[in-house]
Amino acid sequence: MSDLEKARKFFEGDFYATKATGIIIEEVGDYFARCSFEITRNHQNAYGGVMGGAIFTLADYTFAVSSNFNQPQTVSITSQINFIGMAKGKKLIAESRLIKDGRSTCLYEINITDELGTKVAMATFTGMKLSSK
Repeated sequence: MSDLEKARKFFEGDFYATKATGIIIEEVGDYFARCSFEITRNHQNAYGGVMGGAIFTLADYTFAVSSNFNQPQTVSITSQINFIGMAKGKKLIAESRLIKDGRSTCLYEINITDELGTKVAMATFTGMKLSSK
């Protein structure tokens, strides 16, 4: 079984992200994940833009995948998101980048774009490691 298949199988238990929001894991690696969802009417606000909560859920799930896959169990202790612009495409994509991996905490940056390359949001997550590998 590939790493991608293992990650998808493990994280499919996150029903809100995978079922309600429709997020899929596109790629996973050491301290990295790329996740996405196709924008539907269920993700949109009254003006037709993507709800901030849907964008944050994508960022949070991407952090969870990248910080927990083949890593100690990690939970978010702080997060911040900056909304940059409206999606122009039909799909949102989040990519994680490890900034710092400490003994008991970690820091990740998550960048969210649409498939056209439009910058939608940037988030940072500080995680606390709850267990050892």
